[in-house]
Amino acid sequence: MGEIKLMKGNEAIAEAAIRSGADAYFGYPITPQSEVIEYLMIERPENRTGMVVLQAESEIAAINMVYGAAGAGKKVLTSSSSPGVSLKQEGISYIAGSELPCVIVNVVRGGPGLGTIQPSQADYFQSTKGGGHGDYRLLVLAPASVQEMADFVNEAFDLAFKYRNPVMILSDGVIGQMMEKVVMPEQKERLSDDEVIKRYGDWATVGKSKSRERNIITSLELDPYKQEAHNHKLQAKYKKMEENEVRYEAINCEDADYIIVAYGSSARIAQKTMTLARAKGIKVGIFRLITLFPFPKNEINALADKAKGFLAVEMSAGQMIEDVRLAVNGKVPAEHFGRYGGVIHSPEEVLEALEQKIIGG
Repeated sequence: MGEIKLMKGNEAIAEAAIRSGADAYFGYPITPQSEVIEYLMIERPENRTGMVVLQAESEIAAINMVYGAAGAGKKVLTSSSSPGVSLKQEGISYIAGSELPCVIVNVVRGGPGLGTIQPSQADYFQSTKGGGHGDYRLLVLAPASVQEMADFVNEAFDLAFKYRNPVMILSDGVIGQMMEKVVMPEQKERLSDDEVIKRYGDWATVGKSKSRERNIITSLELDPYKQEAHNHKLQAKYKKMEENEVRYEAINCEDADYIIVAYGSSARIAQKTMTLARAKGIKVGIFRLITLFPFPKNEINALADKAKGFLAVEMSAGQMIEDVRLAVNGKVPAEHFGRYGGVIHSPEEVLEALEQKIIGG
C-alpha cells in the first residue's frame, strides 16, 4: 500500500503531481485553490524530482508557459479557480488546436464574474462545451473525494498523452478544502526527451534529428481547406474519446425508481439523500458522473427505460441538466435542483426537491 496522508484536496493534487513525475507546474494563486501552489512552493519538488514550479505573473502567462512546455513534450500542469480559468481560455484553445497534452485543474468558486470564494459547480458549460473559441473539447474528470483528487492526476496525464489533448480536473471548493485520508501513489520518474519520443512519438519540439523534418507546433493555419481537414481530425479524436473514455459510478440503480444524477461534492450529498429516501421506502439510486466529457449519455438513456424519473443535482442554476435531458430523450421526466452563488444544498433539500419535482410531478 502507498503512503497514507491526511490532506486537503488541493494539497493532494500538488503531492500527486510531484509523484506523477510531472516536469513542471505554472500557476497563479486564487482562492479556493491557492494551496496547490503553496504546497508546491513549500515542498520544493525541484529538490525531490527536478520538477519546475513557477508562480507566473498572471493566469494568462501561466497557461502560455504550459503551452510552451507541452510543446516540448513535457508533463506539465496548471491550476486555478473560475475567474482564473476564464483568463486561461485563449491559451487552452491554442493548446487544444495544437494537439498538446497538459492537465488543467479548476477548483470552482461561485460566479459569474469574481463572484465568491465559496464552492460552486457553475463552470460545467465552460469546461465541457469548449470554453474558448473554436470547435474543441477537453476531457473532463470530476473527483468526489480527496483520494480521487490524487488519483485523477495520474489518470489525467495518461489521457492527455494518449490523445494529445488538454485534460481538466474539475473540482470545487468543497473537495479542494476538505481534509480526508488519502493513499498516495508511488513516485514515478520523470522522463527524458528520448523516453518521451520512445513512449509517445516524435511530435515534440525536442530538437531536429537527421532522420526527420523539423517539428512545427502551432494552432494557426491560413489555408481554410487544411484547417477544415485539421478540424475533421480533431472531431474524429473527440468521437474516439466518447467511445472509449466514459466513466461513471452507478449506486443502487438496479432497482431504483428514481435516479439522482450528480458529480463531485453534489454526488456525495446525494448519497445521504438516497439513504433518507430509501428509509422512507422510496427507491432512489445515484448515477455519479466521473467524466463530464465524454458524457455517459448511452448509459443514462438505458436507465431511462426502467426508471420513473431523474433529478439532476448540481451547484448551478442548471447546466448539466441539459445533457441529462438529451440523454433521457423524453422517456421520463428529468428535472433540475440546484443551489448557486456559493450555497451548498443539504440532503434534506434534495429529497424534498425529488418528492416535489419528480415523484409528485
